[in-house]
Amino acid sequence: MRRRPGDAVSSRCDVCGKQPGFGKRVARAGLRAQVRHVKGRSTRRFNPNIQPVRAVKDGTPVRMKVCTSCIKKGKVERRVSV
Repeated sequence: MRRRPGDAVSSRCDVCGKQPGFGKRVARAGLRAQVRHVKGRSTRRFNPNIQPVRAVKDGTPVRMKVCTSCIKKGKVERRVSV
């Protein structure tokens, strides 16, 4: 899979910079298909779980794209809605 100029930027965390990882999808043949013959490999993409969040940055509310691991760790101060 070719990377297009806008692909990785749109799915990048604004806090930690996590972006898509790339690897291979392995097609196997045979009984139970774990230790048998490898028929082919194709490229695949591991996308991070990016969520749009309204957060406070430097005292001002902003919209950010943040991965769920940063949200769970508390690296983002969520905006308090009134």
